Amino acid sequence: MYEISRALVASPDLKETSNRILGILASVLDMRRGTLTLLDPETGDLVIDTAHGLSSEEMARGRFKIGEGVTGRVFEKGEPMIVPDVGREPLFLNRTRARGDITKERIAFLCMPVKIRGETIGVLSVDRLFKNGSPDFEDDVRALTVVTSLIGQAVKLQQTVSREKRELLEQNIKLQSELKNRYRIGNVVGQSKVMDEVFRSVLQVCKSKATVLLRGESGTGKELIARAIHYNSPRADRPFIKINCAALPETLLESELFGHERGAFTGATQLRKGRFELADGGTLFLDEIGDIPLPTQVKLLRVLQEQRFERVGGTQTMSVDVRLVAATHRNLESAIQQGTFREDLYYRLNVVPIFLPSLRERREDIPLLIEHFLSRSNKENRKQVRIAPDVLGLMIRYHWPGNVRELENCIERMVIMAESPQITFQTMPASIANYFQDIQEVTRSTGTAGPTLQNTVEQLEREKMIEALKKCGWVQSRAAKMLGITPRQVGYKIKKYKIPAPTSEL
Repeated sequence: MYEISRALVASPDLKETSNRILGILASVLDMRRGTLTLLDPETGDLVIDTAHGLSSEEMARGRFKIGEGVTGRVFEKGEPMIVPDVGREPLFLNRTRARGDITKERIAFLCMPVKIRGETIGVLSVDRLFKNGSPDFEDDVRALTVVTSLIGQAVKLQQTVSREKRELLEQNIKLQSELKNRYRIGNVVGQSKVMDEVFRSVLQVCKSKATVLLRGESGTGKELIARAIHYNSPRADRPFIKINCAALPETLLESELFGHERGAFTGATQLRKGRFELADGGTLFLDEIGDIPLPTQVKLLRVLQEQRFERVGGTQTMSVDVRLVAATHRNLESAIQQGTFREDLYYRLNVVPIFLPSLRERREDIPLLIEHFLSRSNKENRKQVRIAPDVLGLMIRYHWPGNVRELENCIERMVIMAESPQITFQTMPASIANYFQDIQEVTRSTGTAGPTLQNTVEQLEREKMIEALKKCGWVQSRAAKMLGITPRQVGYKIKKYKIPAPTSEL
C-alpha cells in the first residue's frame, strides 16, 4: 500500500501511475497479467486503458459492452467477481487471447470495480496462477479493494484536472475571441477624414511584421491602435505584452524588458523572464518610448536588429520573434538634436509611422465619442443620463487638451454626479462646468447666442467647406468630390454660410 501510495502522488499522469501500480501488484501478488479497464464515454464500451503482461495488439482486442463477460458484468453490477478457474467459467471470454489455451493451466481471475462516490467508472482485473492446493482469495480481495479505491481517487483527480484545463482552454479561446472583436478596426470610434487615414494605415501594416511607431499627444488612443494592429494581425492568437517605459526607473526598466538571472542584483531571488520573452511570437507594445534612457536604448537597438539579447546577469543569448509597436508623445527629432535619443534607434523604430490626431483636429468625431462613452457609463452605473443639446454644443467647441481620455473621464464624471436624467447648464456639476467656463465667457462678451448644437455643427461644416475649397483651388466640383457631396450642394452651402470668394493677388 505504501509503494502504491507513492506511485499515485509521484505523477498526475493516470497511465504512468496505473502502469506502476500494476507492476507493484505483479511483484507482490505474483500476478501474471493485470488490466485497468475504463468506460469510453464516446462509444459507451469498456476498453483497456493500462495493462501489465499484454501486448498492444492484445490490449486493442480487450473491448467489452457493459454486462458482457466477467469484466462487463462487474462494471454493470458494481460488485467484485472471483473466478477460481477461467477454463471452467462460461462468462470468461478471453477476449484478449493473451492466455492461450485456458484449459491447460489453472488461472484465477480477480475482477474488482473501480468506483468514485459509489459510481463505477472502471474495472481492475488480475490473473493469478495456482499449481497446487485450493487458493484463498480473502487477502487478495482485501488488498485489491484498497487499491481500486486509491485508483478511483487518482482517476477523479485526473478528471478534475482535465476538466479544469479544458475549461481554462475554452475560457482562453473565448477571451481571445472577445479581444479580437473588441479591437477590430470597425470598433474604433471615428468617422473623420484624419481617422480614416489612420484606419487605412493600420489595415495596411497589421498583416506585416514591420515595426510601427505611433505618434500623437497623450490621450489620443495610441494603445487602442496598438491593440488593433495586434488583434488584426496573424499574431492575434499570441501574447500582446505592454510596458510603459516612463513608469519605471532606469534600474528596473532593463530587467523588465530583458529579464534577469537569479542573483543578478540585490533582491533577484529567482530567475525572471522579461517582456521580450513573454511576447515571443506575439507583439510587444512599448509606450512612451521617448523616455527610455540612453544605456537601455543601445540594448533595445540590438534586439530590434538581431532579435537577440541576454538577461541581466546572464551570459546565455536568447532569441525571440517579436513584433514591436512603439508609441510616444514626444518630439523625437528634437530629442535627437538634444542628444537624448539615439538617431539609429529612431530610424529602426520609424519604419511605419502613424500619427494620431488630437481631438480638436477631429471635432466631427466628438458627438460619436460622447454617445459611445455615455452609453457605456450609463450601463456601468445603471443610469439613463442624457446630455442636453446646449451642453453638447459646448463639449464640441471645447479644445480638450487631454484628448479622448479627458473626454471619457468627463462623461463618466457627468453620469456619476448627475442628479437628474438630463444634464443642462443648470444641472451640470460645478467640477464639469469649469471645463467650459472660457467658452461661456467668450459667448457672453461677444453677445452671441448660446452654443447650441445646431450652431456648433454649422460652424464645423463651414470650416470644413472652406478647408476643402482651399485645397482644391476653389474648384467646386473637386471640393464636392473630396467632401463626398454634389457640386450643387457645395454651391448651396457657399451661399448659406456666406463664404466669400478668394481675392486674386496682383
